[in-house]
Amino acid sequence: MIKQGKSYSKDGHIAFIVGKEFTTIEGVSTIVEEQAKKFIASDEKTDYIKLGEQFIFFVKENDDLEKIRVAGHEIRTKLSKSAEEIFISGKGTNALALAEGLALSNYQFLKYFKDADKKRYHLKSIVLLDTFEAKQISRLNNTTTAVYWSRDMVNEPLSYLTAPQLAKEIQSFEKVDNLKVTVFNKAKIEELKMGGLLAVNLGSVDEPTFTIVEYKPKNPKNKKPIILVGKGVVYDTGGMSLKPTAGSMDIMKSDMGGAACMAGTIYAAAMNELDLHIIALIPATDNRPGGNAYVPGDVITMYDGTTVEVLNTDAEGRMILADALAYSNALNPELVIDAATLTGAAVAAIGQKAACIMGNANQEIIDELVKSGYNVHERLAQMPFWDDYAEEVKSSIADLKNIGGKYAGSITAGKFLEHFVKSPYIHLDIAGPAFLGSEENYKGKGGTGTGVRLLNNFLENY
Repeated sequence: MIKQGKSYSKDGHIAFIVGKEFTTIEGVSTIVEEQAKKFIASDEKTDYIKLGEQFIFFVKENDDLEKIRVAGHEIRTKLSKSAEEIFISGKGTNALALAEGLALSNYQFLKYFKDADKKRYHLKSIVLLDTFEAKQISRLNNTTTAVYWSRDMVNEPLSYLTAPQLAKEIQSFEKVDNLKVTVFNKAKIEELKMGGLLAVNLGSVDEPTFTIVEYKPKNPKNKKPIILVGKGVVYDTGGMSLKPTAGSMDIMKSDMGGAACMAGTIYAAAMNELDLHIIALIPATDNRPGGNAYVPGDVITMYDGTTVEVLNTDAEGRMILADALAYSNALNPELVIDAATLTGAAVAAIGQKAACIMGNANQEIIDELVKSGYNVHERLAQMPFWDDYAEEVKSSIADLKNIGGKYAGSITAGKFLEHFVKSPYIHLDIAGPAFLGSEENYKGKGGTGTGVRLLNNFLENY
């Protein structure tokens, strides 16, 4: 979608990023120049004029790239649905950020609309008139493609996206060089004795899956792999601990946002040909109260032999993640990162403007992730991870219990998960920003694809 060009068509839509002065471009009318000068003298951050069917946008240069991305969204809201091409006149990171915001704002999930053709945006090309390295543009396109994929997965209902279907969607990544996908079916999961994943699946008619995605370029700079683990609960009723409040299940198709994040991340990393060995682990199932569903009071033996007393079947994400995290130990990773729409406590603590980060990895690595969060405006709030919190998940009849006390629910969930990991570990609770009930600029409404841009920025600089 984003590409480079040397000139723009006279009738083409164009966005000018302007500083203290307006740089004239050959062929631009005096009307545009006069409007640009007025814009520079004003306090407005964005403006536009329309000459016939042609839109001319003006955006002020800004060191805060997030404001430029949001300006890209404002352009999309004003641009007609029929517009197929827009040119961006501007330099450096401002131009790239404007293109990114516009591209992300062009996302639509129209699969289930009868009149989808009438609603569909026709924008196919965002043309940058400044000179950029080909890699800069390709990485932006590839990462945007992965965000789109991630959003699609989160937006798909359970009537389509069962655990086996999620595995099939991920298998489509194998068209990318050096990327391999392996899917374990229920029989294999039973053979491995992944008790957490099997327990959550007991109430479902659909089988669970455990998907392994490995990207290994010819000469990776890390001798031991980076492991990404994503929670793939494709729908969550709460199980026998049925969600009690009105509307609380309405968006539970989004409970696999962690899986979409981590699968999307490795997809983008492979397309961008990062020189890192990365493996993603995606345990997936839905959580229902049917069949022989697991119940509060059950004791489950996990993949690594740990016994867990179940006190709330709605704390199911940590049950399936625990098996995947324990599985990662045999892969001898240098770093393990998981992402999950894990707790309402994370949303209660910091809302939807950021995700929670915690872990026992070197603080410098955590700081780099936080820095990447600021770079792409997918911000992370670091929570304490003291060992005191681990006391909250000790059981009187088993090794652990699957919920902590009344307070610090996001942290005690993280401490539960930490038990299963032997390598340096980081936990991302993305429950807040993964799904939005109303449109928020280029993040859109519904699935946001959060984490894909964040983690790719982190991996590019790793």
